[in-house]
Amino acid sequence: MPSRKHSVDAQPVASAAHRRGRTQAVFYRDAKGAEPVDAFLEELLKTQPLAAAKIDDAIEEHLNGRNPDAPPPEFPITSQIDGELRELRVRFARTRYRLLYQRSRNLIVLLHAFEKNTGAVPVSDQGRAKRRIADFEARMDAARRRPPRAAGRDAPPKSRS
Repeated sequence: MPSRKHSVDAQPVASAAHRRGRTQAVFYRDAKGAEPVDAFLEELLKTQPLAAAKIDDAIEEHLNGRNPDAPPPEFPITSQIDGELRELRVRFARTRYRLLYQRSRNLIVLLHAFEKNTGAVPVSDQGRAKRRIADFEARMDAARRRPPRAAGRDAPPKSRS
């Protein structure tokens, strides 16, 4: 099974892109240090490594390295869910995956990932993403932050394949 590319390997690339003012996808990290989207992708890697690789590639192609003034990728690649909350749409064979994300300056914060089996994004999944972005913003706006930053590691820039 292919090994997962960790952000340690990608740190110089991610940092350089971020310094140039380009967007960079990062995993949301909760106050306890858990990164739910990364955990979802790690689980998917165990059973569907090619699907996990395709999701990684979609993050790299459509979210990373964009000009901050550029509009979001168009439908059907992404679509607006509610306000600034958006979904990255990835299809692998007959399975549909969704990554809910929101911009925070040059960061694309990956908030929630799931396999989609319904017509619309379920309200429960939207609520989970909204709670996570509210937590992220509250911790980022705090007068005194402690490492690690409210955002998790940079999302892998290369495929898991």
